[in-house]
Amino acid sequence: MTHESTAVGLASAYSNATTASGDWWRDAVIYQVYVRSFADSDGDGIGDLRGVRSRLPHLARLGVDAVWLTPFYVSPQADGGYDVADYRAVDPLFGDLADADELVRAAHELGLRVIVDVVPNHTSEQHPWFRAALAGEPGARERYLFRRGRGADGSLPPNDWESIFGGPAWTRVADGEWYLHLFAPEQPDLDWTHPEVTAEFDSVLRFWLDLGVDGFRIDVAHGMVKADGLPDIGRGAQATLIGAEPLPFFDQDGVHEIHRSWRRLLDSYEGARIGVAEAWAPSSERLALYVRPDELHQAFNFRFLNCPWDPAAMRTVIDESLSATTAVGAPTTWVLSNHDVVRHVTRYGGGPRGLARARAAAMLMLSLPGSAYLYQGEELGLPEVSDLPPDSRQDPAFRRGRRRQIPVPAGAPAPGIIAPRDAEPPARPQADAGPTPEPRLAPQAHTPTRPQADAGHAPQADAGGGPAPQAQRQPGPEAGAGSGPQAGSGPEARVGCGPQAGSGPVPDPLTAPEAEGQDGLRDGCRVPIPWAGAEPPYGFGPAGSWLPQPPEWAGLSVAAQTGDPHSTLELYRAALELRRAMPGLGAPGAGPSPDPRGMRWLPSPDGVLLFTRPGFACTLNTRPEPVELPAPGRPVLSSAPVETDGRTVRLPPDSCTWWAF
Repeated sequence: MTHESTAVGLASAYSNATTASGDWWRDAVIYQVYVRSFADSDGDGIGDLRGVRSRLPHLARLGVDAVWLTPFYVSPQADGGYDVADYRAVDPLFGDLADADELVRAAHELGLRVIVDVVPNHTSEQHPWFRAALAGEPGARERYLFRRGRGADGSLPPNDWESIFGGPAWTRVADGEWYLHLFAPEQPDLDWTHPEVTAEFDSVLRFWLDLGVDGFRIDVAHGMVKADGLPDIGRGAQATLIGAEPLPFFDQDGVHEIHRSWRRLLDSYEGARIGVAEAWAPSSERLALYVRPDELHQAFNFRFLNCPWDPAAMRTVIDESLSATTAVGAPTTWVLSNHDVVRHVTRYGGGPRGLARARAAAMLMLSLPGSAYLYQGEELGLPEVSDLPPDSRQDPAFRRGRRRQIPVPAGAPAPGIIAPRDAEPPARPQADAGPTPEPRLAPQAHTPTRPQADAGHAPQADAGGGPAPQAQRQPGPEAGAGSGPQAGSGPEARVGCGPQAGSGPVPDPLTAPEAEGQDGLRDGCRVPIPWAGAEPPYGFGPAGSWLPQPPEWAGLSVAAQTGDPHSTLELYRAALELRRAMPGLGAPGAGPSPDPRGMRWLPSPDGVLLFTRPGFACTLNTRPEPVELPAPGRPVLSSAPVETDGRTVRLPPDSCTWWAF
């Protein structure tokens, strides 16, 4: 007989034990909402918090456990909101604090938890603290990493560190001192040895916990502490070393005391509030330190996302990931896409083949022990939009070397030096053609202009702290998500950075070609998602959308796919329903099994993965042709129709099937 990919009426009868307990996060499915591309409530073409709230029923019906919101705080948007000017206020572009409060309440009423971003490694240059530092307020610079330069006149950066976004990680100010920014110059790094920094972020976390959020995704969780003395690295292309070699500015042991203190703070609140580390470390064992019992609850595991369509590579990644986190009693996280990488339909080859693989990979991910993260629109099988017109692109990296010349006003400081700002800061080059409003330090009415694209600073699925792999911009039939961070990758071109030793004359920072970095094509995974209708913006909002949507997306909308048992949306709904219904798909160790992870690999033909969990089996056929093998049980869900007589099964190519026994 042929088994179709449907599952009906199971979740109401059962629930995983961990979901009902305080350890909800151990096997939670968490949905990333990229706020500006999810739903627009006011017709400006940009998603907002009210839009998110209006679409929460979709997420509840999908069956996820929690929602992770990308940054919505007051920000000049130099790095897509990861440059925060006020951590306790909502940028008017996305609404106001009342909208955030109502969104959290509405989510809780639907049984959804809410996780928000916190950005502790750096602030915006428009943060009051940094403005005070540039203005020379006594003691203000001690909150950041200001240093005197090298050389007789201090004209060289204090060390050889490079920005993740390219060029030196230092910018010189008008009085000759330099400040550290591991990302854009508009993102000065904080000094976490200063007690005011520690106290401020404790207060920020309490502010949002008191509002009712259920946890934080911690941007650059590996970066807040730097090695004593800020030693040189001694080599270039430092972004390529992230996650591969020890670095004096990342993954220092001192970050763990910060995370322990935050764990104590989180544990002081009712309701199992969680912390999720966006961290890069040189080994799985170092990454596991972030999720020890007295530290954070989860850490993003990006190796699964970066894995090619190869069963041996997949099994290695799964085994090593589970081994590292099991050793410290923590769950593993899994992810396939986010707002910084090519959508996995396209990474796996695009077209029908890419979609088949993407559906199978999603089922594999959702069957593994631990917690899974979904990126908005993947439940619709959305591909990457690779043909956006150049004038619509808003990824700042796309504009490298193309930005318009801005006249330098009379009396301006020499190139490579920035002056203290007053109430009206000078203009910065922008990625889009429109003016950028004065950054807000408190919510106030304004007419928002089109923002720059969220750059994030993640080499992964996250969103946040590190470079996005360039390999992800070159999808092919067998492409994985990329091989790792690339030199100088990042969203925003360098402005006003000082010279490197031996570099010769300092170029004009407003007109010079930009450093090599990301290819600027990340807009393709950020196109607003389709909800309903035959024409753009497909229910995204009452007017257009900040990035154009393809005409063929009408058939991929939520409305078009709802009720179709063969659609990707209904596959995700069925998989999440079964994940809740089957006890064997709980957290690591759930159910009787000799393996503490509750998972065992079984022999299988070449190109096929087969593993069991209590009462459950999963088969993945990565081959381009069908494969026959003994049926491991009764099929309950498949990414493509399977043929079985109860004794043997014919697995379709590029497919995943779940079995009960």
